[in-house]
Amino acid sequence: MAQNIDVTNHLYETIDAQHQDQSAATRRGLVKGTAVALGSLGLMGLATGQADAAVKTADANKVETIAAVAATAEILATIVNTVGAEKLKDRLDPVTLRNVQAAAQQEKNHYEVLTSAAVGGKAVTDTIYVPDEVFASPENLLKTLVVGDQVFINAYLIGVTVFARQGTLAGSRLARYASEIMGVEAVHRALALQSLGVLGNDRAYSKFAQREQTPGLPTTGAPGFYVISDAVGVLESAGFGFGKPGSKPGTAYKYAEVAARTPTLPGVNTISPS
Repeated sequence: MAQNIDVTNHLYETIDAQHQDQSAATRRGLVKGTAVALGSLGLMGLATGQADAAVKTADANKVETIAAVAATAEILATIVNTVGAEKLKDRLDPVTLRNVQAAAQQEKNHYEVLTSAAVGGKAVTDTIYVPDEVFASPENLLKTLVVGDQVFINAYLIGVTVFARQGTLAGSRLARYASEIMGVEAVHRALALQSLGVLGNDRAYSKFAQREQTPGLPTTGAPGFYVISDAVGVLESAGFGFGKPGSKPGTAYKYAEVAARTPTLPGVNTISPS
């Protein structure tokens, strides 16, 4: 607890020192305003270490569980991007179509890395029930991608925290893999937003457990999560089913069948983690 207080005090002392040329009342106002801003943005937990502590104390955040959830999520993402590009190819503009196809290839690559001997992840199921409404229109597909990619970003940030805490070379490598994948998921999210006609690069930081501030999404206003298994809950609430029908009318897709026709774009590079 003392360490958390020290972090917060250091932040406030830095703000005070940077404005020494202003009156004491003004400096106090800046410090107070910073505290209010951090709280309203959901960042106070970050500044005090509460977010890190929440991840640390979650028994469900085991390395093997994170790898399993991530591998299963990448199966879902490979299917949604591959099938979405197929079903909506005549309704997506050329740039968006290529971006979705490239995302399909990248998600497939992520799955292959996560289930390789280097990581050892094992997907919970290879069959995903996708709500039929996802492929009903370009807008539905793109909003699904925005929401899904944010779930993946949140999940990989949990992974970075857990893997790095191991304090081993293997843990550092897994943390780097998770960071490299998370960066790509953030690009996917930004491109989907841009194709929806809104600001794509709308984050100063990738969102962890703060509330969703992007307007017009099914998850707008909802908080993120500290426990990796909650990623599954968010996706199930959107109607997806993992190995069984979801809560909305949908169609079952098997990974091997879809991945066999996932496109490979010559422009995609850096196809293996460092």
